[in-house]
Amino acid sequence: MNIAKEDLDKVALSEQEYELIIRELGREPTGVELGILGSLWSEHCGYKHSKPLLKLLPSSGRRVMVGLGEENAGVVNIGDGLVVVMKMESHNHPSAVEPFQGAATGIGGIVRDIFTMGARPVALMNSLCFGPLFQTHNRYLCNGVIDGIASYGNCLGIPNVGGELSFSECYSFNPLVNVLCLGIAREGELVSSSMEGEGNILMLVGADTGRDGIYGASGLASRTLDGDQELRPTVQVGNPFLEKLLIEACLELAHTDWIVGMQDLGAAGLTSSAIESAAKGGCGLNIDVLEVPRREDNMTPYEVMLSESQERMLLIVKKGYQDEVKALFDRWEIASAVIGQVTGDGIAIVREGEEITAEVPVSLLSNPPLYRPRARRPSWLGKAQSLDLRDVSDVKPRQCKSVLLQLLSSPNIASKEVVYRQYDHQVLNNSVVLPGSDAAVLRVKGTKKGLALTTDSNGKYCYLDPFVGGAVAVAEAARNLVCSGADPMAVTDCLNFGDPEKGEVYYQLRECIKGIARACRELQLPVISGNVSLYNESKEGAIYPTPVIGMVGLIDDISNCCTPSFKDEGDLVFLLGEGFSGVEGRDGLGGSEYLAVVHGLVKGKPSMDLSLERRVQGCLLESIRAGLIKSAHDCSHGGLAVTVAESCIAGNIGLRGEISCYLEEHPAKGKETPDASTRLDSILFGERQSRIVISLTRSALVKLSRIARKWRVSMAFLGEVGGQHLIVEGYIDVSIAELRKTWEGGLSRALQGGA
Repeated sequence: MNIAKEDLDKVALSEQEYELIIRELGREPTGVELGILGSLWSEHCGYKHSKPLLKLLPSSGRRVMVGLGEENAGVVNIGDGLVVVMKMESHNHPSAVEPFQGAATGIGGIVRDIFTMGARPVALMNSLCFGPLFQTHNRYLCNGVIDGIASYGNCLGIPNVGGELSFSECYSFNPLVNVLCLGIAREGELVSSSMEGEGNILMLVGADTGRDGIYGASGLASRTLDGDQELRPTVQVGNPFLEKLLIEACLELAHTDWIVGMQDLGAAGLTSSAIESAAKGGCGLNIDVLEVPRREDNMTPYEVMLSESQERMLLIVKKGYQDEVKALFDRWEIASAVIGQVTGDGIAIVREGEEITAEVPVSLLSNPPLYRPRARRPSWLGKAQSLDLRDVSDVKPRQCKSVLLQLLSSPNIASKEVVYRQYDHQVLNNSVVLPGSDAAVLRVKGTKKGLALTTDSNGKYCYLDPFVGGAVAVAEAARNLVCSGADPMAVTDCLNFGDPEKGEVYYQLRECIKGIARACRELQLPVISGNVSLYNESKEGAIYPTPVIGMVGLIDDISNCCTPSFKDEGDLVFLLGEGFSGVEGRDGLGGSEYLAVVHGLVKGKPSMDLSLERRVQGCLLESIRAGLIKSAHDCSHGGLAVTVAESCIAGNIGLRGEISCYLEEHPAKGKETPDASTRLDSILFGERQSRIVISLTRSALVKLSRIARKWRVSMAFLGEVGGQHLIVEGYIDVSIAELRKTWEGGLSRALQGGA
């Protein structure tokens, strides 16, 4: 082998993979071929460790028009001649190196995934994870990422309608920056990314090509972060004003008959966009890098092909229409150039004038070797799951108020307004329910319909039980949509894990995907698009396994949407779903925020009853559509007490309730230690799944009870809305003003370096 190992490491190829390339080519690859193969065979582009597992995910459904892996984004039909286009992507590694540009260009990339299909982007959402904010570096990363998202998205004029933000020590050196974009298009007007038609023209439009982002796919996103390595040159720099012009020009072009396909330039730049398009169309291509507009001198073919300069699109133009396309982009003051043509021989040729620098079959480039490492259940997992409640002191009645306030001020639970107020979430005038609710709700203009959108994850759950954690992420996302009055339609995901070559990490990846697949099948939800981000670890260790679920739901009549806020004096409040019975293993304390914040423990075993989850969601959705429900709020982080407090804060009205009857419901008969169901911390702060806090008028109670019996869902009375205090008789009495001050100030204090 006539190549140094460090040169292979530079392009993220193993010695075995290099030997395979030599066998397939029958010769040593050129430098340009090696760079192209390294990028396309990287984990980021080739999905070498995840592609076999992704086949476990259900991807078909009655509304699905474009499913998982078929195009840049997934598509579902919402009726009235309209479709929704949705995708989620990660920009974790670039954001760890350069948080502002890493996050900003993540927004640029996910938006291009949507409009390259001919859909107008109408909403952005994100899921962000950082280390604890008492550390200066984590505050730097968090503030930089938020600034980058706000800057790019606001300049584009696309509303950022919400998301989630969480903090754990494992993300200190490897933050997670997952971004979602949703677009709307007319049915029948979608654009493919497939390269077809021998003799058709390849045109590059948008920004000039520079040296930024080279090795982004192979060197940065496909291996662990090494603190001793300078990686800033691998991070791209964005120009949102140019992207805004690209959006309008490309959408105008999509309504002509001048093109066969369109593809954005993302990871690995021109290499991935051209080769992936050719692979979809089963054809070849011939590109001359001298025709690529550049902003830097003396760029090599290697650099041109692998540059990840932003705001660029590849067009497959019908032969003879290149002048019309150029005139369109000239009118938008966007550069364009013919750089090659489509061929019919299945070979990818890269030239520099007359000199051929790469000549490789597209089939070889687009089919990296796939790996199925031996999964190894972590040796520490059993100890982490074992939670002996005899070693965990229960909360005393006099401590309940202080624990509630402590949880409300935790950055994982506290109001995220200090973040989302930096985003323009009302531009385009579609936002009906704004950030801070269980789900964002957007109107579909020209119809009575609405779209609900959410992102959900829980790394602690997946750390403690990857299968259950994956299922919980799906169930909670669907529950959030149902609480808004929406019927969940489809999933996009972002799977964030450590080094898959390690058996313990591969076990986490496999089990999480199995859990997601199981929940999606139970709830009849297809996965239509997504992204896998691996090697999220540094010398300090791996992140929690963190699958993020993005989900969209449909509201038939926007006037029927529901929110979490308690509404009126005298309304009754119930807990719908899993009540307070002592089901073994369902105390809700394992992996809870209460256990982490109050006791400093990440232990226990979360649980999930998917059959119950399906019934609870069906019951609530039918009740909302019947006009019986005045508010609905998913009971999750922080448990019942936090959920009720948030509904009080949102509605600026109190609640008088009592729980003594539930503490006495299942007394410990002859046991040395009380059953978990009788523990006060389990009742108030346990995070049992499949639970929703609802409010309704007294007159609606009989009808709701009938619906609940039909779905075999229990209802537990919690209290009555009214006053300006949250009162749980004998345990909690706190004013709404104090709740609001604590909840609204928790994250802002932490971002400023306060305790």
